[in-house]
Amino acid sequence: MRKLYIKQKVFSIGEKFNVTDADQEPLYHVQGSFLKIPKQFTIFDRDDHVIGEITKKVLALLPQFTVMIDDEAAIVIKKELTLFKARYHIEADGISVQGNWWDMDFEVVKDGLQIAVINKRWVSWGDTYEVTVFDERYEKLIVALVVAIDCVKADDNAAASSASS
Repeated sequence: MRKLYIKQKVFSIGEKFNVTDADQEPLYHVQGSFLKIPKQFTIFDRDDHVIGEITKKVLALLPQFTVMIDDEAAIVIKKELTLFKARYHIEADGISVQGNWWDMDFEVVKDGLQIAVINKRWVSWGDTYEVTVFDERYEKLIVALVVAIDCVKADDNAAASSASS
């Protein structure tokens, strides 16, 4: 079991943030594309090797995000057509997300076994997510999933604020 912390820096121009261990040692860092279409986040390990990419599909009726891990499509997050509240569907091979992932309080299950628990920390400046990974074989996938969900939420909030302007 390993605890990770994803601390997003508030008001960061390039949308950079780190993933640290319990001792605040950086394990991964995330770099968002600045003014690039399609919007993309790249996840690097501590040796600056790309381990994952999150890309928003540009030409889609409804928003769709693809998560690549080690150059393979691992997760797709799609917005569903609804009348009132935004609803998303997460597709991943043998993986399900259970709980309130919109509020970042959920668990990740693979083939019936819990592999991670994610909780939002409310006591810090900026969003901080505590990620407990029970099966370290899926650590990169879990980190990418949390970053992707955060990206989906930010995109949805931006769309809602531009629609109300």
